[in-house]
Amino acid sequence: MRLFANVPWRTIVAVILACCVVPARAVPSFARQTGFDCFTCHVSWPELTPTGRLFKLNGYTLGPRLTFPVAGMVQLSHAATHTGGVDFKQNFPEDRETVLQQASLFFNGKLSDHVGIFSQLTYDGVEHHTSIDNVDLRYANRVGVAGHSLLYGFTLHNNPQVQDVYNTVSAWGFPFASSPAANAPAAAPLIENLGQQVAGMGAYVLWRNTFYAELTAYRTGNHLFSPLRLGVERDTAASLDGYNPYWRFALQHDWDGGRYSAMIGTLGLVADVFPDNKLLTGPTDRFRDVGVDAQYQYVTNRHRFSGQLSYVRERVSWNPGAQTSNGTDELHALRAKAGYYFDRKFGINVARFRVDGTADSGLYDTGDAVTGSTNGSPDSDGYIAEFNYLPRRDIRLTLQFTRYGKFNGARRDYDGAGRNAADNDTVYLLGWFMF
Repeated sequence: MRLFANVPWRTIVAVILACCVVPARAVPSFARQTGFDCFTCHVSWPELTPTGRLFKLNGYTLGPRLTFPVAGMVQLSHAATHTGGVDFKQNFPEDRETVLQQASLFFNGKLSDHVGIFSQLTYDGVEHHTSIDNVDLRYANRVGVAGHSLLYGFTLHNNPQVQDVYNTVSAWGFPFASSPAANAPAAAPLIENLGQQVAGMGAYVLWRNTFYAELTAYRTGNHLFSPLRLGVERDTAASLDGYNPYWRFALQHDWDGGRYSAMIGTLGLVADVFPDNKLLTGPTDRFRDVGVDAQYQYVTNRHRFSGQLSYVRERVSWNPGAQTSNGTDELHALRAKAGYYFDRKFGINVARFRVDGTADSGLYDTGDAVTGSTNGSPDSDGYIAEFNYLPRRDIRLTLQFTRYGKFNGARRDYDGAGRNAADNDTVYLLGWFMF
């Protein structure tokens, strides 16, 4: 599908701005359903408050069922990388161009007393392609145990961690948006790279609003589960062998009516992946991703502060025929972020990120200029500074700076063609409209 492919982005902007002149109380669909202001459930969207987390864990069912539970989103962006050149422009032709980054339609909300859904269909304005995006279908209920209420639920979703309620994980972690026209490090844990390719079926409990536990099994998104990867071609999606376990445990606490909240947790995924996604037999590559994370929030109407920290260690055992230099490799991913919003309008986020691991020429040294790694190392690190202005609750204007200290294994000449890590530093301007 090529939805909107022939529609000028200026026309789309005009439509969005026309939609945004209606009273803010009418958007988006979750706000219409609950009657809450967006900032009741969000520190600043998409980061959840304690109220937002409970709304999600209760299956998106608070409030009446809407007749028309539909919402929309448009992102317009412009990015400029520090050093371009012919090789860079060949890889990223949208650099220094204003683009329609995304346009999404959401079908979200209560389906019955105990069943709700978050679902998203997205048009990628850079790739000119429409596909299913994040989907999370839930059943939730409560039962009394030992004099206390136990919240329990079941979820069917298509992106590892999209079901998570904390903003430490990749699906909902910072940066909440980034430029499709910028160069990005080559290495990332598998848990961050299975979105819209798999089907996850899980069960979770929340005991006394303190202890959270979840177990989920992921399988290839095919046959009955093919709608969960609608628009994603089968030969570009990962193929998993059988059902692959994911776990999530967390201790959380909020006090003073939710003004303060904190969480510490752990998570993990073990996945057997076929090296040829069209050949679903034979030996597989085994990925073991294990992580720890923590979060703290202070939320008032005037001042809002949040901090997140996450670390994931990945160990991969390659199949005997893998074209890698090593039989096993490790990867370590660290992210830390702190953010502050004043009067729910002005915000600043600062973040530190780092990826490092085993050097493997067969895996990372592609020989490509700009995107390759001449020493076969996955190591990258840097900082992000982001400034936000929300003139109203459903419009966000963002100015983001990304600075690299190391990129694909080196500070200087990382690709063997003379490109330095700092050449990928990026300035990114985003207009984000919800309606």
